[in-house]
Amino acid sequence: MSHRLPDSFGFYAILTNPVRGYDYLTRLLVDYEVAFIQLRMKERLEREVAATAELMRRITEGTAGRFIVNDYPRIAAAVGADGVHVGQGDMPYAQARSAVGPDAIVGISTHSPEQTSEACGLNPDYIGIGPVWATTTKKVPDSPIGIEGMQKMLSSATVPSVVLGSITTETLPEVLKAGARNFSLVRPLNESDEPEKVLREILHVYHDNVGA
Repeated sequence: MSHRLPDSFGFYAILTNPVRGYDYLTRLLVDYEVAFIQLRMKERLEREVAATAELMRRITEGTAGRFIVNDYPRIAAAVGADGVHVGQGDMPYAQARSAVGPDAIVGISTHSPEQTSEACGLNPDYIGIGPVWATTTKKVPDSPIGIEGMQKMLSSATVPSVVLGSITTETLPEVLKAGARNFSLVRPLNESDEPEKVLREILHVYHDNVGA
């Protein structure tokens, strides 16, 4: 079920082991009215994920930021998150949709044109496209698709798309000029001890290149 998200919403924040903590980063992103704030905790106990999700839901509830939980539909439903994001090796879309209900947002990761077409055929609310460049944020990384692969996948997508994969503020202009409208920078934000400075730079680059 598509909730008709806007095709263009800009920065999609993913929080994973942030240096300044989940509390601080979530409040920062809410203050800057970032459209999506995702919790991604890999290789952690479910109770840790649930506790962090509860914290982030309290901060994001009633704000412009849509709170998404990565990998855990049942936790997303339990804390009242706005939605869930599932990868290719995670719970099937239909099962994830059943877990969070018809009113929640469900996103799917895709790593090839074939996966993009297959995922869009399920009519999720949005898809992830990547990694554009090789990433170290996954224990078993997917093969990079490059700018050309990204463009091919974007052109075949029938739902809003978020591109990601080792994008930095230096390479973001190239990604935007190649046609991306929604994007994530994971390491620059999470690994900085001055995340507000990084966030301001991300938004500045976005506005300069998209004119939003």
